[in-house]
Amino acid sequence: MNTYKFSVVIEKDRDGYFASCPELQGCYTQGDSYEEVIENIKDAIKLHVEDRIANGEDIQQSESVSLTLMEVSV
Repeated sequence: MNTYKFSVVIEKDRDGYFASCPELQGCYTQGDSYEEVIENIKDAIKLHVEDRIANGEDIQQSESVSLTLMEVSV
């Protein structure tokens, strides 16, 4: 069993939480709580990676991630 590292972006809005994995195009999910979206994105990533392995595709991983929240007045 291989272990992979991916970045995950989690956003909260009035409807709950949204999570995506930038390295895996199209890999995203949602959840009502933070805990739920974490479990959902783990499942989504696992299925996405299994599919890529089965199809002989490369699996991109992050080596470094920097994320910040920026407020901009316009």
